[in-house]
This record gives sequence, C-alpha cells and structure tokens, in this order.
Amino acid sequence: MRFDDVVGQQHVSQTLKNALRNEQVAHAFLFCGPRGVGKTTCARILAKVLNCENVTEDFEPCGECAACQSFNENASFNIHELDAASNNSVEHIRALTEQVRFQPQQGKKKIYIIDEVHMLSQAAFNAFLKTLEEPPPYAIFILATTEKHKIIPTILSRCQIFDFKRIQIPEMVAHLEHICKEENIDAEKDALHIIGQKADGALRDSLSIFDRIASSVPDKKITYDSVITNLNILDYDYYFKVMDAMLVEDVSSVMLLFDEILNKGFEPDIFINGLAGHLRNLLICKDEKTLKLLEVGENVRARYAQQAQITPTSYLLTALNIANDCDVNYRMARNKRLHVEMSVIKMTYINRAIELARNPVAATATAEKKTPDANVSNQVAANPAPTTKSYENTTGSTPAVAQVKEEAPKVTMPQLGGGSLLSKLEAEVKQDAEKTEEKPNLLTQENLEKAWATFTERIESPLIKGQFKTSKVKLEGEEIKVSVSGKVAKESIPLEPGLMVFLRQQLGCTTLKLTCHIDEILKKTIEAEAPKAPAAPLTNRDKYKKLVEKNEKLNELRKRFDLTFDD
Repeated sequence: MRFDDVVGQQHVSQTLKNALRNEQVAHAFLFCGPRGVGKTTCARILAKVLNCENVTEDFEPCGECAACQSFNENASFNIHELDAASNNSVEHIRALTEQVRFQPQQGKKKIYIIDEVHMLSQAAFNAFLKTLEEPPPYAIFILATTEKHKIIPTILSRCQIFDFKRIQIPEMVAHLEHICKEENIDAEKDALHIIGQKADGALRDSLSIFDRIASSVPDKKITYDSVITNLNILDYDYYFKVMDAMLVEDVSSVMLLFDEILNKGFEPDIFINGLAGHLRNLLICKDEKTLKLLEVGENVRARYAQQAQITPTSYLLTALNIANDCDVNYRMARNKRLHVEMSVIKMTYINRAIELARNPVAATATAEKKTPDANVSNQVAANPAPTTKSYENTTGSTPAVAQVKEEAPKVTMPQLGGGSLLSKLEAEVKQDAEKTEEKPNLLTQENLEKAWATFTERIESPLIKGQFKTSKVKLEGEEIKVSVSGKVAKESIPLEPGLMVFLRQQLGCTTLKLTCHIDEILKKTIEAEAPKAPAAPLTNRDKYKKLVEKNEKLNELRKRFDLTFDD
C-alpha cells in the first residue's frame, strides 16, 4: 500500500510527501471528506511511512523492513486504530491517553488513527484536548471524519486539515480498467462508466459494485447490459426514444414508452428524474466548453451530440423547467402516474407552445391545418354556395381561408368580377385586416405625461405619490427617462408594481423601457421650495453666549460672583 495507489487525491499525497521530505510532519492531522474517498487509507500509508526503516527516494514505504512487515500482518504495536463511532465515551479516550505516555518499543513513532472522530461525545473531546495540544514528540494523531462541522473548534485549531475530494468518474473508470487488466476481466468502457456514476464519487462503492457484478457474470465478461440489469438502472436508450418521440409530437409513442418503463418495475419519479438528467446532458452538448461535464461513455456521448443538434435550446430549457416542477410536486400528487404523464405531454407540445407565443396567428393556422386554396375551391365548386353568404376570419388579423356557412338551399356558385367567390372573400378579409392594423401612434410625449399623471393618482402611499409628482418624464424613442431628486426615488420608482404594464398598454409599445437618474437642478429646486423647520428656542446658555459676544466683561462678572445656568 503506497501513496501512488491512492486514486484522485494527489493534492493530499503530494503535500504529505513534501512534509516528510522537509521533516516538518505535524503532530496532528485531520482528514475530512465524503465517504469512500481514501481518508483512512491515506492515514494508514502515512503511519506506515513514519515507521518505515528504509523509506524510498520518493518517500514511499519500502514494504520489506520489519516495521512494514508487521504493518502488513496487522501486528504492529506502534499503530493503533480507534473507531470513534463505537468507542466515543470518556473512558475510551482516557485509556488512549494512558497509552500515549509510553514510548514505542520498536520504531520511531506511535501513531493513533481515530476514525469517525466527529462521533466523540463532548466530554470525550474535552478529555482528548489536553493530550492533542501537548503530545509527546513520538506521538502522532491522525483523525478522519466525514462531518468536519461537528468537530469543536479547539480540536480543529490544533490539526493540519486535509480536505479529500470526491473521485471523478474518469479516474474511477481508469482504476477499474487497471483492475480488469490485473484480474483478466473483459469489461466494456460504457459498463464501467455506469458503475462510476452509481458510486456517486466514492471509490469504495465502485469497487463493491464491481466485485458484485464480476462475480455474477459468466466468463469474466462485464457488458453494459449486465451492469444495468444487476443495478436495476433505466437504460439510456429509453430516454433517447422518448426524446425522439417528443420532438415530433408523437404523444402516443411517449405514453407507450412510459408504460413500458413502469411495467419494468421503475417508479414514475425515477423516470422523470432520469429524463431531467437526459435534458441536462443535451443542454451541455450545446457548447463545446461544457462537454467535459458530460460523464458518459464515448458511444453514448456520440448519441447525445447527435440528438442535441436537432433539439432547440428553448425546448430544453422549457422541458427542464417542467421536469423540475414535476419533481417538486411529485410527493403531493395523489395520482403520481397521471402527474408525470401530464408533465410528459406538456413537454411533447413545447414546440407548438413556443411557436404560439412568438406568432399566435401563424401558429393557430398551422395547428388547425387548413386545406390548400385549390382544394377549397374545388370543394366549393362541387358543393354550391348558399344564397346568403357570410364569412369568418378564423385566424385574427391575418387573411385566412373563409368558411362558407350553409343557410339556404344549394345553388350554383356565381362568378364575381371574373374570379371565384373564394377569391372575392379573401380580398375583403385582407382589406379588413389592413384597416385593423392601421392604429394611431400612441407613443408620444403628451400621452406619456397623461399616463404618468393617471398612474400617479392611483398610488395610495403619500410618500411614493410625492416622488412621482416631483419627478419629470421624457420620452426618447422607446425609452422613458425619469428625472428624480433623490436616491430613494431613483430606486423605488422602477420597482413600483404595475407601472411598466400600465405605461406599455397606454402607449401601445410592448418593448418600452424605463430608466431613472438624479437631476441635481431638480434636487436643488425641491430643497429650496421645501418649508424650513422653525428654529429651536434659545436656551439660557445660548442667550448668555450672545451677550458675551457683545460685552466680554460680562463673563468676568459671572466668574466673580460664581454664577451658574439653570438649564
């Protein structure tokens, strides 16, 4: 066991090697970090190096001396390990402090490794504090914990603290590949990536999962399918299929795939969380700078890149928002399957909703799937129009194909002006639309001042109403510049609820903006017009000072007779 065998903690191992090289080893260390990242392993290696008789040039244990051999056989009398989770009382710490008083019989140092040190009781911490503060020169304490915040500050201040980080998936995969090579196991890289993801940053968990899967597969061959089967993980392929169906608004396929996933024994929340992760990965693929955040195998990475190219960013952001809302409200939903199904249906029709928001008229016309003009003309010719005609503009202001209502017996369709009745109706609809679009220009300085005065009268707070009345507004293009007299008005006016909505409606401009600035001239004018507070009445001392200014001898008279003031 060497420092080089520790995966993903090079910053810790290199620092410890430098301390050994410079002979500046502290008397107390605190190793903290998530579970399964190598805290106890590093503590044992450090203890082994400190007692090694023939340390190598790179400050690794030789593994051949008597101290290293006794350590390998768990027979070393100089290295003591204490599990604070089960030995957390004052008596256990007192027994440890009694052992510290005796010098090592063999070797140079006595090392005490206390695992899960945050489990010690308050009294045990106090009993341990004196020994940790002034230990004998041969004693070294190595404390390990997953919850540093539970350790009292007096202990933290006496330790060199090393923060262990979570193991990254590429580092886990590389270590598992090394094990496969040593054990002659054939493993697919995508399968090892799944193991690394399931371990959630803990190398120890990845090794446990790897051992379980390696013992269950025949012929020492670990495949992607065997891993997802053993770990009961939802395959990537399902999310790609669901995404493909949602992009083409095939809601039937989406619902059938969701039903298939539920029949395999997966809960609805697992599916929606997995789908949110899939959407997040697609969003990451949109930018080359964030591709390093995609922790999947090469084959799956290529599929993500391909699907990300055909998925709009606006779609991904909206779908992520829907998936997040579904997850937040999942526990409160009574019919959990229906709750997830509704969210999936919303995701399926996101493109249509976005198009409707951008262009309501065109989106409605597309959704209704109108018949082409030629087909409508043929249909009208085959079915003669009624004597009383009426038409409806079904798509708002944009000209659309007129719908002919049957209100009388069928007759032959007349020809008007050399064209069909349909062409005549379309022309009339177009003229009506053009008239509707001709709106007066409301974006003027006069209308702005009127709207500002109207909104000011609606304000209930006298303070805010006064700020609005004393301010001056000026229209420049699509920007309203407000001159105010103070910082408070500058900050409060833009935040007034409903102000921008009201102004945009009154001036007929949805892109209207508002900015505030302090006008020094306006500020001085308001300060000058403000009523001045009456001066406070003069006290006897003030009156005396004014008299002294006129006659200094009055002060000598007061001192001679030892006079004092009443106030």
